[in-house]
Parts: sequence; C-alpha cells; structure tokens
Amino acid sequence: MTASVRRWSLRYAALLAVALLFALVARFWHPVYGLTALIQLDAPNDNLKIAAFREHPIYVHRDTGGYDGLYYAQIAYDPLLKSPELPRAIDNLSYRARRILPPVVAWILAGGQPGAIVHIYSFLNVAVWLALAALLWRLLAVTDFRGWLAWACILFSCGSLSSVRLALTDLPMTTLLVAALYAAERARPKSAAAYLAAAALSRETALLGAAGLITRPWFSLRNILTGAVLAAPLFVWLAYIRWRVGPADAGWANLTLPLAGLVEKTCTVVSDLTLLDDSLLAWTTLLAVVGSIVQAVFFASRWRLFTEAWWRVGAAYAALMATLGTAVWEGYPGAFTRVLLPLTLAFNVLAHRTRAALTWLILGNLGIAAGFVVLRDFPANTRELFAGRSGGAAHVVQISNGWFGAERSPKHVWSWSSGRSQLTVETWADAPITAKFDFALRSLTPRTVIIRQGNVEIWRGSVGEKTTRHRINLRLGPGRTALEFSTDTPAVREGPDALARDLAFALYDPRVSVPTP
Repeated sequence: MTASVRRWSLRYAALLAVALLFALVARFWHPVYGLTALIQLDAPNDNLKIAAFREHPIYVHRDTGGYDGLYYAQIAYDPLLKSPELPRAIDNLSYRARRILPPVVAWILAGGQPGAIVHIYSFLNVAVWLALAALLWRLLAVTDFRGWLAWACILFSCGSLSSVRLALTDLPMTTLLVAALYAAERARPKSAAAYLAAAALSRETALLGAAGLITRPWFSLRNILTGAVLAAPLFVWLAYIRWRVGPADAGWANLTLPLAGLVEKTCTVVSDLTLLDDSLLAWTTLLAVVGSIVQAVFFASRWRLFTEAWWRVGAAYAALMATLGTAVWEGYPGAFTRVLLPLTLAFNVLAHRTRAALTWLILGNLGIAAGFVVLRDFPANTRELFAGRSGGAAHVVQISNGWFGAERSPKHVWSWSSGRSQLTVETWADAPITAKFDFALRSLTPRTVIIRQGNVEIWRGSVGEKTTRHRINLRLGPGRTALEFSTDTPAVREGPDALARDLAFALYDPRVSVPTP
C-alpha cells in the first residue's frame, strides 16, 4: 500500500468513526426535546427544576435516575449563581458550581436566550468531541493503523462517551488539557498555561496536568509561578462561590487509602459477573477496570520522569486512580472512567509515540466496550403518538388512561382504546393558541365516538371499520391539555385468546399544528 493510499484510508476510517458517533447520538434526538435527554433529568428532580426548565421543553426520564449533567445545565441559566432557584434545584450547589466553564460557554453561545441554553449545553460535549478528534489527529500525527487505533480508543473510551451521554464536564476538561500540552510541545507556554487554567474551571482535577508543564529544576521560581498562574482562576472562582453561595464540600469523600477503592471495585465487579442480571454490563465494567489497571502498570513500568511530559501527566493520574474512593468506583461502569480520562489520554499518546507493543494498546483500552454500553440504551417513550413544532409552539401528544399502548409501523402510529380514554397534549407557547388537531379513527364495529375538552364536547362522529380522517380546532394554552375520547357502544374482544383485548376504537396519526398568520 502506497503512502498516499494509506493516508486516505486512514482519513476515511476517521470519517467513519465520526459518523458512528453521530449515529449513536442521533438516537437521543427528539423533534421537540432536541438532545436534552442527554442531561438526564429524572422524574424526582422534575419537581425541583428551575422555571426555565418548566417553560421550555426538556426531556424527563421516567424510569432512570438523574445525573450531574442536569445540574450543570441549570447553572448555565445563571452562571453568576444569583438566582434563588438554584440552591433548591441543584444538589450541593457550591460543589457543582466549581465546574463553571461549560455552563458559561453554553450561556455565551446562546446569547443568554433561555430557549437555546439547554439545547446548546446538551450538544456541547458532541462539539467538544469533534474538536478533540481534530486536535488528537494532529497531536498523534496519525500515519498508520497504530496511530488511528490510539486516536479512536481515546475518542470512544468509556470516559469520553460517558461525558457525551450524560452532558458532563470531563470531556471539555480533557480537551483543554490536550490543547495545553500540545501548545507546550510547540513552545507556547502562555497558551499552554491559559488552556490548563481553563481546564481547571471545567474540572478541578485538571490541575494534575500541571505535571506536564513544569520543567527542571523541579523546585524553581519558574515552576512555582507557573503553578500559581494555573491555579489562580480556579481559586478566585472558589472564593466567589463561597461569598455568593457559601462553603462547599471539599470532595475528600471521593478519596480513600491507596488502592482500597480499586481493590473493593475489583472484588465487587468479579462477584457481580454471576449476580448481576445484565451480564454484558458486568463484563464490560470488569474490562474497564482491567484496562485502567493496565494503563497504570504501563506508566509504572516505564520510568520517564525527567524526559517525557506525557509520562508525568499519566503518572499523576495513575496516582489519583490509586486513591479514588467508593463514590467514584461504584456503579456500572462507574465514574472512574470519566475521572481517569486523562490517564487514558496519556496512555494512548505515550504508547503510540514509544511504539509500545500492540498488546499494550489493546489491553489498555479494554474499557472501550463499556463506552458503547453507555450509549446502548436510549429513551423511547412508548406513550408518545406525536411530537412537533409549528407556528412558534411545540407540542407532544401522549396517550394516558384507557389506551392499550402505542403501536407503530413504518407509516403510521396508533393506539386502541378500551372505550373511555384520555389523550394529553402538552404545549410550549408564549400564550394560549388555537391549533388544528388532525386525527384518524377506526373501529371493529360501527359506533359513535365523542371527544371532550374538559366538560365541553368538541367533536362527535361515526366510526367504522374504514379509517377516516378528521380535523378540529383546539384551544391550547401553555402546559397540558386533556382530551377525553369515549363511546357508549361496548368494546369488542379482538380474539378468542385469554389475553385478548377488549377494543372499542383506534386513534391513528394524531397531529397538532398552528396555522401561520
């Protein structure tokens, strides 16, 4: 294979990797909620969310727990932390507010517009992932398969994909760390210091990356000043948080005695191979733990303290790994994959540059399987029949009581009613609106179907075996509107089976639209 063919092959492989990331993330996109499913707002936090999260459509997970991304997304609405809503909406505001840079970036890119902030924040990690892909391509000087493998294993590591999936701050921090070390290698110390100081405002553990910027002699005025410059923005911000919000949890609970947390995690995940119902989750978590151990061993077996900045960075995060406590290790796979993302970064860079055996690259990146599992499950609302935007308003139509669930084909969506059932139309608009409601009905036997909004009958019509389409006007205000569908004719059993349903009529393809003036 000629150099030109190999170069273009690697570029096409890189484009396929980018396409894969977009394909994985696209499954979380919703025509009304956008990518807000990534911030993991759950039902218990639905009652605590800030007003902007009520006024604009945000996806709420009903069957899974919340995660930190929902806190950072809400901070993005008030980066100066002045709003009295934030302490109630955010668990441990003083602690969460340390990682202020991504929320600030989202606020700036949205121009402070409430309707755009959460959508930009939800997409931020995807944009950062693309920036990291471009930066790593230059840093690793990818010219062969080994370089491409090191590049891809960083981007698709569990830490990277977890940060994307949960809209967290770890990937922005790591990207700025890469930019800092890349600038340092090109003799741009001021830029390097600025990038690393910014990284610390994304996640405070970025300061361990200072190990890659200091030079011999280690105990020198220059290194002391470098450390002070790197830490100054974070400490100024911490002082502001303390003044504005109050003292924060120092986070010492995330640390423990050396190796205690790692040993506990290893024992737990090995035992869970037979106890956990989801065996794939158990095995991929074990592989992630083994991969992290291999990375740490790699740095311990290659002493390059005086000659290699990337070795010092990797060693610093390997030391952090040894002291991580239960709170970071627990779960499947656990937060450790994100916290140790810089370790994965340094490992792949150094393994590639030193031409370490391919076995190192493979074993050190076993955690990549856990990354794909993180993006495996995407939200699917089985009660939703329609979602869309028109005339400056957004609408989501969902079945409620009395329906047998949503059914789908490539062209249609429908739900059977038992005879009396409710449909919910949730609307986000600046003021009450008059919308067009298009729908179709059919029944196994002729009957009359009535639609009521509140106590007012708004439609009545005959329904038979042939599907018929109808259109009515609906008065919708911001919030939820309930429509009741009913018939006085008894339902018909769909078959002789014991589990057969009693079916009255079916609602097909409901649509809500606001006519343009």
